Amino acid sequence: MAQDRSSLVCVTRSRRPDYGPVEPVDAPELPSGAAQTVAAAALRNLLLSWGLDAARAGTPAWNPLGRWIAPGSTVTVKPNWVSHDNQSGMGMDCLVTHTSLIEAILEYVALAKPAAVHVGDAPVQGCDFDALGRCCRFEALRSRFSNRGFALRIVDFRRTVLREDRAVREQERRPLDQYVLYDLARESLLTPLDRDARLFRVTMYHPGRLARTHAPGVHQYLVAREVVEAGVVINVPKLKCHKKACITGALKNLVGINGNKEFLPHHRKGGASDGGDCYAGSSPWKRLAEGMLDKANRLEPGAPQRAMFSLSARLAAVAEKLGGDRNLEGSWYGNDTIWRTCLDLQRILAYGALDGTLRPQRQRTVLHITDAIIGGEGEGPLAPSPVPSGFLTGAENCAAAEWVHARLMGMDPRKIPLIREAFGTFSYPLADFTPEQISVLLDGDPWPMERVAPFGGRAFRPPSGWLGHCELAYDHEPHTQPSVVA
Repeated sequence: MAQDRSSLVCVTRSRRPDYGPVEPVDAPELPSGAAQTVAAAALRNLLLSWGLDAARAGTPAWNPLGRWIAPGSTVTVKPNWVSHDNQSGMGMDCLVTHTSLIEAILEYVALAKPAAVHVGDAPVQGCDFDALGRCCRFEALRSRFSNRGFALRIVDFRRTVLREDRAVREQERRPLDQYVLYDLARESLLTPLDRDARLFRVTMYHPGRLARTHAPGVHQYLVAREVVEAGVVINVPKLKCHKKACITGALKNLVGINGNKEFLPHHRKGGASDGGDCYAGSSPWKRLAEGMLDKANRLEPGAPQRAMFSLSARLAAVAEKLGGDRNLEGSWYGNDTIWRTCLDLQRILAYGALDGTLRPQRQRTVLHITDAIIGGEGEGPLAPSPVPSGFLTGAENCAAAEWVHARLMGMDPRKIPLIREAFGTFSYPLADFTPEQISVLLDGDPWPMERVAPFGGRAFRPPSGWLGHCELAYDHEPHTQPSVVA
């Protein structure tokens, strides 16, 4: 059933909650003639249930993404490649967008005959991109499409990386002219916090650099040209929990289009009782720890810096023993900063022109295809544990997609600022409809929003700082009937 509405979210179940091979599914539109992995079969079912190019579905001429991708255009695919290592020790499948899904998406992108395709992200500064590439088989992916004459580039959007000795170095291959600088100024959603701008922090980064990019009347972001020069951007997040934002999916994933972390306020220094939003209440031990952390981040790498980092950790441990926790990162439900940064980036992607200004009309097409075949729960984004969630979603609107994602994870989107505020009435809006107007299809059939809940009742475990503050109270029994991939 085809629907031409930006408020539509399509959900499809995968055959299994893994990324392995399946008995081939006939796909006459593909060069191989078949979808041969769990992700490829689920993606094909998602595109069919979305009603794309329905008149030619099932034929060699089917071109589902041709509705958005014009021949000769440029496409950027933005996965979640946050790090080369899952700090929980629970593997990469719940940490990053799986390569088999990226490959399956690229097969359908290729059918639309774009002139160039980029696949890229800006991981954390400490990510070893070469190690990530080996794990996620970047070179095999690139070669597979290049050998067919398909122009594909895999790009690390970062300008800076962090070496093992904690020295930050500029990426010479990513000069400033490969980015567009946006200053949202008074249009930024961070503007209500201007009086506290001196308190903006990103954990483990120099606070003075952040003070130059975000100050009263100044709110700057540095976005990779590959993103804003594209006619179509396909956002392909990994659905998982996030300590600061509660959920990372269609909305939070855009942090990775920004080249320098010192353009990204994540929280404000201090406890909620002291005018910050780093942690609840007030704690003299945490205040001392934050001071040590600031001093360490301002020092050149070396023994004094390492000593201050160690002292900061010990002071946070004292706070935990006194009945608190070790949170010095804004990792809790009271974080009132990170959602503003994320929604600013969404507005830049939607309305940002190449001259660094926002325009009244949307500047490019953005699609959202979310990998939740294996999701991540708990202490994401860097230490998630796997959830056999077994689904993909597709949507044209990031706010609608994330509202549905929250319910599918067992969380209440009204209790999560990142999602609730995405429906705000600010300038350059992200949605021209209300949450009540979102339509959901499950494998092509209407699915009432009040019944959208975790499949089989398996809710994601929230991050520790959100427990008891984000869970969904069910009005109806969750829908548990599994789908069969066609």
